[in-house]
Amino acid sequence: MFKSTLFLSVLLLLSVNELQAQLTFEKEEYATRREKLMDRIPDGIAIIRGASEPLGDVAFTQYNNMMYFAGVEIPDAILIVDGERRKSTLFFTITEEHADGENISLDLVRDPVKITGIEHYLPYEDFSETLTNRLTGSTVIYTPFSPEEYIGENSMEKFNKFKRSVTDNEWDGRLTREMQFVAVLNQRFPENKVENCTPFIWELRKIKSKAEIDIIRQAAQLSVAAHKAVMKATRPGVPELELAALFQQVTMSGGAKGLAFGTIIMSDKNHAYGHYMQYDRILGEKDFIILDGGANISNYASDVSTTFPANGKFTETQREIYEMGMFVRQICQSMYRPGVSLTEIGNAVKAELEKMGLDTADPKYRLWIRDGGYNHSIGMAVHDRMLNFDRGEPLQAGFVFACDIMGKADDVTGIRIEDTVVITEDGCEILSVGLPRTIDEIEAFMKNN
Repeated sequence: MFKSTLFLSVLLLLSVNELQAQLTFEKEEYATRREKLMDRIPDGIAIIRGASEPLGDVAFTQYNNMMYFAGVEIPDAILIVDGERRKSTLFFTITEEHADGENISLDLVRDPVKITGIEHYLPYEDFSETLTNRLTGSTVIYTPFSPEEYIGENSMEKFNKFKRSVTDNEWDGRLTREMQFVAVLNQRFPENKVENCTPFIWELRKIKSKAEIDIIRQAAQLSVAAHKAVMKATRPGVPELELAALFQQVTMSGGAKGLAFGTIIMSDKNHAYGHYMQYDRILGEKDFIILDGGANISNYASDVSTTFPANGKFTETQREIYEMGMFVRQICQSMYRPGVSLTEIGNAVKAELEKMGLDTADPKYRLWIRDGGYNHSIGMAVHDRMLNFDRGEPLQAGFVFACDIMGKADDVTGIRIEDTVVITEDGCEILSVGLPRTIDEIEAFMKNN
């Protein structure tokens, strides 16, 4: 009897684990997100479209919003989240043979309702008829107006670049995929209002759950391993390209889904460019390097920066600017907690610098004082979006962001000391903990290079 009960328990456990393996999170996590979106659209439905199959021979990657609300990596999926009727419907069509070739779960394809927890499933071909039949004269159609994000993309930055080079180009003029969809909705359903649900989604994505934070922590720790590997491999005579390749090799072999953004390596005159990715120098004896890179795990990003000398030994100029950056970093991170605003933290940094007799009106101190070390939020995009964020707004538990301390001593001596940080119930956690950060730690770590 005991053996049979144990056997059944093992089978049940394997079955549960198999179901959970189809999605990044448990079904309840996605259901809660959809319910929160429903709360914001009680007068209508939200249409979330997934990414289409790539035109080239590259692996399919899902849009972040589809991953956020449904967790399915299937091309051309559509999700309707119904705020009026409090239910959701997932649309997709894919053959088992195609799914198997793309490493898509066959269980997901065969029984999407059971695997995802979404109430209804229909083939992609049924979307138009279903939408037409669902709409009443008063139903509002919500859909994101902002461009959707792939891994390594940030929606508003993507929008601004597209607008500049395509929409506003007199020889082009095309709309984004999202705004073209809006135009078609307005044309086909003139009686229904079409509204932007991007702000609602950004607001939901602003505060991370424990499950999300756990994955961001994994991504941050993988980034730490990659930074340490690059620091160990750095010495005069090493090409930057070799270091960039090493960073990617460590992250990908460690389980990353991709890079959170293009790895930044700046040395010598390239300190003038905030996001230099050309890898066109061979490191010299006097070079001071900024490495800014992060891993993406399961569609969640991390962002970490380190600064160190190519030869493993700080000069006086490098030492002075670096120690000042670490001083500012310590003030900021000691104050991060719920209820405190970034403006307050920035003012505290300013007061400490003035105690040292520094002229805080000098532009070179602007980045240290501004926003209390805050640079951007982090989540499914490395520059994760949020609605109407105000630096005077009190910090909340679950807010993940980059504490990014930057400064310059001269044209070839800049620093970037950046951590991925989450606000906790009683303070903060440095998710990217584990790097050699002090000058003594860095010099000892690089001593045998």
